[in-house]
Amino acid sequence: MVDEFYRQMDEWPEAAALRRLHPEDLAPSRDKLASFLSGWLGGPKLFSEKYGPIAIPSFHAQWPVDEALSEAWLGCMARAIGKQGYAPDFADYLLAQLRVPAQRIVQASRNRHGLT
Repeated sequence: MVDEFYRQMDEWPEAAALRRLHPEDLAPSRDKLASFLSGWLGGPKLFSEKYGPIAIPSFHAQWPVDEALSEAWLGCMARAIGKQGYAPDFADYLLAQLRVPAQRIVQASRNRHGLT
């Protein structure tokens, strides 16, 4: 799913602004997202083992993340989830749950950058 997510970010025109916030080499980003999702979905807590405490909103607040960027991220994730063959109920649930940290990132960014 993570590989497909970043493929969507690279190829989907609506995600171009989001892609520009990432380094050219996406390998570290891929590893961080996969590690986060592992623990978040109930598997091994790989992110904290590799990178320390998880502070998703405060880390991402360094960039001016608005609703449009958040929706681009969620759009890439929705497209990636759609390619996994998950049961529709699980796919919908997963995307709804991912909306929570996405919205927290927007709020943290607003607080830091004074966005409205």
